[in-house]
Amino acid sequence: MRFLPHTDEDVASMLRAVGLTDIDSLFSTIPVDCRRTTDLNLPEALSEWQLNNRMNILASSVATFPEYRVFAGAGSYEHYIPESVSYLLGRSEFVTSYTPYQPEMSQGTLQAIYEYQTLAARLLGMEVANASLYDGATALAEALLMALRITKKKRVALSSLIHPFYQQVVRTYLGPTGVSIDEIPYDKDGRTDYASLKGMEDCAALAIQSPNFLGSIEKLREAADLAHDNNSLLITAFTEPLAYALIKNPGSEGADIACGEGQSLGIPRSFGGPGLGMFAASMKHVRSMPGRLVGKTLDEEGRLGFVLTLATREQHIRREKATSNICTNNSLCALASAMYMASLGGTGIKELARLNYDKSEYLKGQLKRAGFSIPFKSATFNEFVVEFPDGFESTYKQLLKQKIVAGLPLAPWYPELYNHYLLCVTETASKEDLDTLVREVKS
Repeated sequence: MRFLPHTDEDVASMLRAVGLTDIDSLFSTIPVDCRRTTDLNLPEALSEWQLNNRMNILASSVATFPEYRVFAGAGSYEHYIPESVSYLLGRSEFVTSYTPYQPEMSQGTLQAIYEYQTLAARLLGMEVANASLYDGATALAEALLMALRITKKKRVALSSLIHPFYQQVVRTYLGPTGVSIDEIPYDKDGRTDYASLKGMEDCAALAIQSPNFLGSIEKLREAADLAHDNNSLLITAFTEPLAYALIKNPGSEGADIACGEGQSLGIPRSFGGPGLGMFAASMKHVRSMPGRLVGKTLDEEGRLGFVLTLATREQHIRREKATSNICTNNSLCALASAMYMASLGGTGIKELARLNYDKSEYLKGQLKRAGFSIPFKSATFNEFVVEFPDGFESTYKQLLKQKIVAGLPLAPWYPELYNHYLLCVTETASKEDLDTLVREVKS
């Protein structure tokens, strides 16, 4: 903003109206140690020209793709985005669209969301998808809450190979509810160890990520059978939905709910956000789904129309009957992913997924031939784990100076995997990039 609109008299009048004497009183409920007690250390004001020049200088100092060769994914993936997506997404009808509460004024927005739901449901192999949630982590937490509502149980089983950040969000969501969370260990192949699951009868859901955080493709059919035999739901989480253009999707493997991050479908990394929470389920559970859902109908004159339907949010119905307090969706991000999937088409997205897989397998093979260990033998998509020798930390730091990010160290989340790194390869990496990485880690 170029100015603060409220005068001292305005502020004093508003404070009198709420019975307070000063601005600080507004924040009395915030603990003192959580409040800033000093002024922000801000530079002197700049002119518009000076500010533009300053921002250009700052922007030039930030590490960006393709200046850096980044072989790290772990929930955020670099993919080429068709120009058609960037162009169409920038149209004012989409960028400025508001919540489509009035269908007679919002048919374009509603149809766009409906198309996203259709494409998302097809990719995940599920019967119904909602209009999206905030991100993959909150989508998983909402899925577990949905399973608890459906089964009326107070316990869930969570694979230790679900993204650690997702696990943290789940524990934040479920911590105050009294729901117990069982963590399932992983086996020597880098997959969830289903054999360790005992007494699942009182579990509302079994949550598995595939491909999991180690890049391994899980045996979802086995997980589904195990869950259903114990009257539980199978929740399949994901961070790389592109994988389902090549491997069997959650619906075909018996999942009851599929949820995760859709960033890789046409949304740039953007230094950590925004993301896209994809959420789909079987039709029999549609009334327990969180978020909003767009449906297709006919008006009194038989004309096709789109509306928000099955509104189960606390804004629409009694709070105790609501399925979630999620009050919006990342509709522009959902639209970006719909445009991305439509631009590629069924054939294109399969070819792209195959390219990711092939490049990843090429790097995996070259590292094995160079003498490095691939500790987990299970199949992967575009991420895999490599064990490097002791002392690799110094090599890793040296590669950073050369603008090469040689994967993600796993020890911070899995201490037993010291010297193990998660590497990711997408279509953006050239053969020269892959060969350079192998050459540099060997030297």
